[in-house]
Amino acid sequence: MKSLFKTVALITVFSVLTRVLGFVFRIILSRVVGAEGLGLYQVASSVFMVLLTVLSSGLPLIISRMSASFLVKNERQKEGSYIAVALIYTLSLSLFLCLIVLLFKDLFSLVFTEDLCYEILLVMLPSLIFSSVYSVFRGALWGKGNYFALCVSEFYEQLVRIVVGVLLISQTFSAIENALNLGWSMTIACFLSMLLVVLLYFYYGGSLKRPKKEYIKPLVKQSTPITIMRVAGSFIQPLIALIVPARLMAIGYTSSQSLSLYGIAVGMTLPLIYIPSTIIGSLSTALVPDISKAVAQNDASHIEKRITSSISFALLVSALFVPMFLGMGEQIGLFLYDNILSGTLLQSASWVLLPLGITNITSALLNSLGLENRSFINFFFGALGMFASLWILPSLLGINSIIWAMGINYLITATLNLVLLKKKTKVNFKLFMPLAKTLLIVLPCSALTSFVVSILSYFIPLFFTLVIGAIIACASYLSLASVMGLIDIRAFIVKYKDRFSLKKKNLKKV
Repeated sequence: MKSLFKTVALITVFSVLTRVLGFVFRIILSRVVGAEGLGLYQVASSVFMVLLTVLSSGLPLIISRMSASFLVKNERQKEGSYIAVALIYTLSLSLFLCLIVLLFKDLFSLVFTEDLCYEILLVMLPSLIFSSVYSVFRGALWGKGNYFALCVSEFYEQLVRIVVGVLLISQTFSAIENALNLGWSMTIACFLSMLLVVLLYFYYGGSLKRPKKEYIKPLVKQSTPITIMRVAGSFIQPLIALIVPARLMAIGYTSSQSLSLYGIAVGMTLPLIYIPSTIIGSLSTALVPDISKAVAQNDASHIEKRITSSISFALLVSALFVPMFLGMGEQIGLFLYDNILSGTLLQSASWVLLPLGITNITSALLNSLGLENRSFINFFFGALGMFASLWILPSLLGINSIIWAMGINYLITATLNLVLLKKKTKVNFKLFMPLAKTLLIVLPCSALTSFVVSILSYFIPLFFTLVIGAIIACASYLSLASVMGLIDIRAFIVKYKDRFSLKKKNLKKV
């Protein structure tokens, strides 16, 4: 567990750094490129990302799972052959996607409102080929447990993209030139990232062997459900963007009001809801090779331990943010966006964190266990529940219907995932009592946070009010969680106190 904790911490740190870099880059783009140039690039980029999702969303996970299995069995020859097959497949698929874009220009012109967007997409097409190679070797590093190399490669890709992008754009250039140069920055960054990850793969002892045909069918069969699920996910947002404003207009809102409310909910509130997913996603990344090795070794005890501890961890992390969002959501909305409605929606959405966290971790567990087909079915039923809610609820809840539709989606998916995990692994989660205790804890913690923040807001600046409020929310939750037996803080303190004392004694001896 100690090793897993360090891995999660490492991945989380690099994930946060990568997201911070991305956030800074967006600020630079908005100021240098301008709205028109950025708009052209974003439209072309949205289509490119769908192509990239088709190419590389499911493959790294399956490759990492198989690499971990080969590593346990010490089958280096088979691993090298499998990686070679994966490379041939992804390169072929990337060339096929490029060919579609080149041959069906008229079709893509219908998608784009501006012909220039197609030109930007053409500039970005080589990135598909580079990414096909990158995704294979990244999956292999993931399966080997080389998390530092995995994190460095992703951070390096973001850093290179920013550096190249900043060098290629200028306020003196036209919007079209800047948009094209952003496309080139993506291509150059993908090429350099590909080179780095290939070097890292061979540096850590990786190899390529003669490809075997028998590996192609299982590779495609296992990766396809995950790819379909993520491609479908990429289309969900545009569908929501069509349904919600239309349903709001049907109950009396103007077009401008509907779009404004939608923008506040999706552009301001929902990104905050996904903050805990960064930490849970780090755990998910670490779990895939870990559980895959246990499956290869038939270590049922290890699998059971990882499943129960991972679900508990996801629940803890998700619940930790609930008092902050519920207790000071309005103040967060005011500080970040100068918008009270975004904060009010954040308060309403705070409960969604719990089913969202469980959905994230259980989906990762199912994929690690080779149950990606069933995971896709669960995702499908969750999505059905969400779209049905989006159609029915706006007349009752207005813009809050987005929040409730998301919650219903994750409740359905989390429930189905838990049932499937229990059925396939025979693990008894005993989740009812921890969940009940969590709900009992977050309410008084949220009330305390709200009370303190409302008083402090009269005396100190909003930033410091939020910092103190966040500390109180976390401290009160962890304290009550310890009292209720959800976590053992005393054991944690004693463990690290003993370790510190041991280090101190060793230093004295030296």
